[in-house]
Formats: sequence, structure tokens, C-alpha cells
Amino acid sequence: MPAKRLKVCERGHKFYKSSDCPSCPICAAQDKPETGFLSLLSGHARGAMEHVGISTLTELSRHSEREILKLHGMGPKSLPILRQALQDAGMAFAEPKPKSRFA
Repeated sequence: MPAKRLKVCERGHKFYKSSDCPSCPICAAQDKPETGFLSLLSGHARGAMEHVGISTLTELSRHSEREILKLHGMGPKSLPILRQALQDAGMAFAEPKPKSRFA
């Protein structure tokens, strides 16, 4: 396992990480919403959603599960959480787009 290095985020928080991931765990905890489906996700998954502009269930429902899983920081453990949040709101993920023979 690589050695942990001291890092400092934009807000001045000091933390140790062994990876090149720049996310600050202190900022992630402070920025975590108290309610809504994003509050149920890990910091990495929440950041992945926010990075592509998904902050509501309506926006989430415009994407397929496959598209969501391709986001950097999103893992398979998040899908059941997202699926349930959509279902509770009477929504679902979009159907996967058919693959083109020419893509």
C-alpha cells in the first residue's frame, strides 16, 4: 500500500491520502446534504453526480444505469440506493440506448 501524503485542500483543511484523488474528506462531510437522494450516497458517488449536473431525481431519471455506472467515482453499491429513490418517487432509470453498429 502506498504511503499516505499530507494534502491541503482549497479551504485549507489538512488530510492524508495515499492516492492522487484530490477530494478532501473534511469538505465532503461538510458539503453532504442532510436530505434527498444525494445524502444517501458516498462522497465519491455524490461528487460524480454533481460533476455531471445531476442534483435531482428528474435529472437522474434521464440516464440509464449503465451511463451512471460509467461516471468516475460511482460504484455498483450506489445503484440500489438510486433505484429505490427513483422508485419511491414513481420514477425509474431511462432505458439503455441501443448500441449503433457504426459507433
